[in-house]
Amino acid sequence: MTIDNLKTPKVVLGTWAWGDSGEAGDGYFGSRLTQVGLEEVAEKAHAAGFTLWDTAMVYGMGRSETTLGKILERYARSDYQLSTKFTPQAAGTSDDPVADMLEQSLVRLGTDYIDVYWIHNPADVARWTPRLIPLLKSGKVKHVGVSNHNLSEIELANQILGEAGFQVDAIQNHYSLLYRSSEQAGILDYCRNRGIPFFAYMVLEQGALTGKYSPENLLPKGSRRGEAYNGMLPQLKALTDKLASIGEKHDAAAPDVATAWAIAKGTTPIIGVTKPHHVDGLVRAGSITLTDADIAELEALAGATDVDTRGWWEKEM
Repeated sequence: MTIDNLKTPKVVLGTWAWGDSGEAGDGYFGSRLTQVGLEEVAEKAHAAGFTLWDTAMVYGMGRSETTLGKILERYARSDYQLSTKFTPQAAGTSDDPVADMLEQSLVRLGTDYIDVYWIHNPADVARWTPRLIPLLKSGKVKHVGVSNHNLSEIELANQILGEAGFQVDAIQNHYSLLYRSSEQAGILDYCRNRGIPFFAYMVLEQGALTGKYSPENLLPKGSRRGEAYNGMLPQLKALTDKLASIGEKHDAAAPDVATAWAIAKGTTPIIGVTKPHHVDGLVRAGSITLTDADIAELEALAGATDVDTRGWWEKEM
């Protein structure tokens, strides 16, 4: 299996927030999303040529997949790609929890195959990775990725798949100006040397790097992201101001520049899209060329924030 027929776009569309109910205390985002609003997002994304959608069974425990499946019904399956995940921590007790979770995802997404199926967290690489091989052979899974794995776990997964004639075709970790552990651990170099796409999630740190939020305008109260980020907003101001000022030179906004930074680092950002204007930002981000000086300045300001945005589900890389 080669990466050739995994069409890796410049940016992947994230749907983590699509699993949120919008009720305070229920989920990460505190975002109220409507079917009609998300249909507009999909329409705009489709027209702009963004075709790879990333979701997971555990995003709202099926709600994200179900919502996405409904919204994509209007398009031919060949017009888009789907990325979803097996999460070991949510595995059932049957003989084959990986195949079972995949089947449930296929039903919710209204499809008979997944373009990229990920092992979401590395609970036990030697136990779960071999379970993907029959799914690759059956064609229900076209490519395998690993998410939140460190370098030794990635190498072990690659070795297990390699013995069956397959390989890890994509890697997905948290990566942003504020959290560069995959770069420091050599994972970006590993991907670059092997031509494996690295999918960067939380590039905008759940909105904290958009410049939209400040001590005067906090992230939604009662949301998990509000709890995680509201306390550090004062430290982020110099960085978000610089993102905005670079953006002005490109007729773009702060989040577009943060996304352009991730692209400049050789990664494929997964950006959460919940409003039609988010798609406009992705178009702008794809056309921004940052200078080496811009990149160095942003990274210096990011380092000076001295914040730790590692998620509770992540371990050190």
